Amino acid sequence: MIDFIDLCAFNAAYADAIDRDDLESWPAFFTEACHYRITHVENEREGLPAGIVYADSRAMLEDRIAALRVANIYERQRYRHLLGMPLVTASDEGRTAARVPFMVARIMATGETELFATGAFHDRYVREQGRVLLAERVAVCDSTATDTLLALPL
Repeated sequence: MIDFIDLCAFNAAYADAIDRDDLESWPAFFTEACHYRITHVENEREGLPAGIVYADSRAMLEDRIAALRVANIYERQRYRHLLGMPLVTASDEGRTAARVPFMVARIMATGETELFATGAFHDRYVREQGRVLLAERVAVCDSTATDTLLALPL
C-alpha cells in the first residue's frame, strides 16, 4: 500500500518538476511501461481511448520532451500547478489508484497569466525499488475545448 503522505509528496515533486521547467526529469516519474494521456471529461465518460496527448511508455515521454526542446516551435510559456488532495479509490499491496484534482495556470513570456486547465488526474501508482511511480496518469480536463498551445505536460 502506498500511503497518503507518499502520494502527496510524489504529486508535489511531479508538479514542481514541470513548473520549474525541469522537463527532462518528468519521464522518471513513470514506470517503463506506463500510460499517459490527456483527454477531456466527455471523451472519458464515453470511454473513448483517444487523447490530445498519448504515450504508452517512458521512452515516448522522453521523446516528447526531446521534441519540445529541439524540434517543436511554440510560444514560450510555463505552468504553475495547484493540486488538491489525492482521493484514494483503490489500494492493495504496492498499488494504489487515486484521483487528484488540478488547476494549471499558464504564464506566457509576456507575463500574461491565465487559468489554462482544470480537471483531475486519474492515476495508478506502484512502488518499484522503494520508489512511488506512476503506472498510469490520465489527465481528464473539465473543458472540451483544447488550446492549440498545449505543449507542456500537465
